[in-house]
Formats: sequence, structure tokens, C-alpha cells
Amino acid sequence: MPSGIDLKLILALLSTAITIGAYYPYIRDISRGTTKPHLYTWLVWLLTQATATAALWYGGGNFATISLTVGTLLVLLIVVLNFKSGTTNITRGDKLVLALALFAILLWWQLKSPLLSLLMVSAIDGVGYLPTFRKSYAEPWSETLSFWGAMVIAGVLALWASGQYNLLTITYLATLTTANTILFMICLLRRRSVNKPV
Repeated sequence: MPSGIDLKLILALLSTAITIGAYYPYIRDISRGTTKPHLYTWLVWLLTQATATAALWYGGGNFATISLTVGTLLVLLIVVLNFKSGTTNITRGDKLVLALALFAILLWWQLKSPLLSLLMVSAIDGVGYLPTFRKSYAEPWSETLSFWGAMVIAGVLALWASGQYNLLTITYLATLTTANTILFMICLLRRRSVNKPV
């Protein structure tokens, strides 16, 4: 490989391209009504991902921040689409998760430690998946499977693209990749026992 080309930049650009490519069928399926994202989950993700992106920049994530920055803008788009096409399957537990996440984010703003803040944001993001895990277990066809598989791959590539490996640069990406893997597996496995809606 020519010396002027940075492998981490290539990985970051590949992660970003996969992220953008993954959102296309997800957005298309939202428009068709076959994918119904959970508003509370996506609101939590918007707040946490924006915060984690800033922390990744601060921690020296370098090229890994490219994919997260683009991803944050795409999450914002999904939040906007949610108001028209999102799920109406919202429980008291979902409301509690959103309230706890918002409370924790308010608390985070008062902290002075970037690492403690990032650990909290990563935990909040993980909790933010719970409404979508619950919804996807009950309605495994309500998510675009290829989207979640692509997000797992994009997360792994972003981890590899990090300029430095420390808790500030890997915690959030590792949380995101793990949760995306769990969601992908829930949908994949549950589709074997739940018939596709007509």
C-alpha cells in the first residue's frame, strides 16, 4: 500500500460508507411502513451518540469519529421520521427508560470528568436499546435486519479505525456494536418462530 494512504482512514471511510448504505434501506422501509422504529430509543440514541461523538473527538478517536458524526446526523433523521412513521407500541416501561436516560444526561452535564461522562453515556445508550429489544422480540419483522447487520460491521470497522485505544475511544463504540449485535440476533432468531405479517 502506498505510504501516503492511512489504513485507519480507509477503515473509517469504509465504516462511514457502510453506515450511510445501511440507512438507505432502513429509511426506505420506514417510508413503506414495514419498519417501525421506536421513538424513545432513537431519542436516547440521538442524545447519547452526539455526546459520545464529542468525547471520541476529545479522546483522540481521530478517523473513528467520521462514522459516528455521520451516524449522529442519520439518527437525527430517523427521529424526525419517527414522528410520522414510528411505533405506537409504547409502554410505561419505555417511558421510564426515557425518563431515566434524560435524567442521567442532565446529571452528565454536571460532571467534570470526560471518562465518567462517557461511561454514563454508554450505559444510557445501552439502556436506550431496551424498548427496541422488547418491541423487536414481540415484532421481529418490524426492523430492517440488513440495517442492524451492517451497523455491527460499521461498528467493528470504526473501532479498528480509532487513532488511539483507550476507554474514551472504545467504550461507546464497543457498547454500540454489542447492542447492535444483540438486536440483530433477536430479530434473526425470533423471525424463525413469528410469521411475517402480510
